[in-house]
Amino acid sequence: MSANKDPFYITTAISYVNGKPHLGHAYEAILTDVMARFKRLDGHEVMFLTGTDEHGQKVAKTAESEGMEPKAFCDKIAASFVQMADDLNISNDDFIRTTEERHHKASQAIWNRIKENNPDDIYLDKYQGWYSVRDEAYFAESELTEEEDTDGNKYKLAPTGAPVEWVEESSYFFRLSAYGDRLLEYYEVHPEFIEPESRRNEIISFVKSGLQDISISRTNFNWGVPVPDDPDHVMYVWLDALANYITAIGYPDEGAESFQKFWPADIHVIGKDIIRFHCIYWPAFLMAANLPLPHKVFAHGFINVQGQKMSKSVGNVIAPDDLLETYGLDQTRYLLMREVPHGQDGNFSHDHAVQRINSDLANGLGNLVQRTLSMIYKNCEGKIPAPGEFTKEDQEILAHAHEKLLPKMQGEAEQMKFHRVLESIWRLVIDANAYVDAQAPWTLKKEDPKRMKTVLYVLAEVIRVLGIAVQPVVPESGAKILDQLEVPAGTRDFSCMGADYTLKGATEIEQPQGIFPRLETGKEEAA
Repeated sequence: MSANKDPFYITTAISYVNGKPHLGHAYEAILTDVMARFKRLDGHEVMFLTGTDEHGQKVAKTAESEGMEPKAFCDKIAASFVQMADDLNISNDDFIRTTEERHHKASQAIWNRIKENNPDDIYLDKYQGWYSVRDEAYFAESELTEEEDTDGNKYKLAPTGAPVEWVEESSYFFRLSAYGDRLLEYYEVHPEFIEPESRRNEIISFVKSGLQDISISRTNFNWGVPVPDDPDHVMYVWLDALANYITAIGYPDEGAESFQKFWPADIHVIGKDIIRFHCIYWPAFLMAANLPLPHKVFAHGFINVQGQKMSKSVGNVIAPDDLLETYGLDQTRYLLMREVPHGQDGNFSHDHAVQRINSDLANGLGNLVQRTLSMIYKNCEGKIPAPGEFTKEDQEILAHAHEKLLPKMQGEAEQMKFHRVLESIWRLVIDANAYVDAQAPWTLKKEDPKRMKTVLYVLAEVIRVLGIAVQPVVPESGAKILDQLEVPAGTRDFSCMGADYTLKGATEIEQPQGIFPRLETGKEEAA
């Protein structure tokens, strides 16, 4: 396949290395991967970036608590995120670490660019205020809540529930207050910039309440990118981290082919808890640096376990490899994409996971493929049968596959609604299973063998289209389906879903193998 549409650049948030990957990291990686695969199959040249955020006070403290140097600690945790991406079959084109030299160079370059464009945008002052080490974020007094411990001592918490501490130190500031009106104008002109709409409303409300200048350097620790011309300061971790999106495509060389091709990014995929950094700080930094803004920031929800937020204290944190061991790779990918609605929180439970996998994959698509190809193998000399004349019922389901499915998928995918994409695909799966039952090819074998061959051909052709359609979500299983139909490697992208690429009669197939085994319901909770 040759890409013939606009280049497409998509990123995950880079994962903070204060702990190993959990289900939330897996969900974001898979969600972004599905979109990247979808766009590649739809004819785009794709750049897909993920990576790790390795600087900041929290990393330094965690490394110290484990008796390790920060870089050695980062190497260890970053390796677990690389492994997660490999285990989940994530098709990223680059994996960036903010400790890399290329990233130091880019981070310092954007700092200098902001100063050069408007020297007043960065100024030295003294920071006094509340800071959350866990969130790596500053909070106004009005955003904090106050609680009391059992001894009657009062303490303050950030909106996230993280403890805050009073910080006083020399700091460089970014004049964020000067960008409120420009940001609001941009949100109005580009309503698609923040999705879903609930997050857009949240950001607009926050900006309208008035923006304060933000501290963008620290002096009480040194694990970070040194501030240009003032090595006593390290850059605030978020200014450093956000720059990763331009580092990976060649910045500060704006003439680089990759930068010219892929910036501005099409979608930053992030968790809803870091939307302020991506939808206020990041666009303001880019405006100050006179760089184009990304087209969209998509903030997804969280995954709860048995109705509860994942928490170490609750003991319900699920590691990605737990799911892979229990359900399988493609089953896990399908489950997460099918169960989490657009931009909302999803809920995970083992019982429902087994039910969904068995119903949709084993009994739905898997059974359709297995019984169709088994009948072809047994009753058609192991060859795709040549069809006879198509009836109205044949034409209707073929039109569903060839003409209606892809536009529906494209419309839903454009909005990151992959649960809807899967609903669209499974409507065809359901229709195809109903078609099998209605046509009863096992009866036609005796009564009308010619008609049986047409029915089996129609089913095989529908399965071919389904095999192509499911590839973004279940790539290994989609490939197995297409392999069993002997579909050539060069005809497996979305442009081949139509009637111009139908199966050829007399194509020999191997004895079919099951794609999705049924799961036993008696397995223990994956958590």
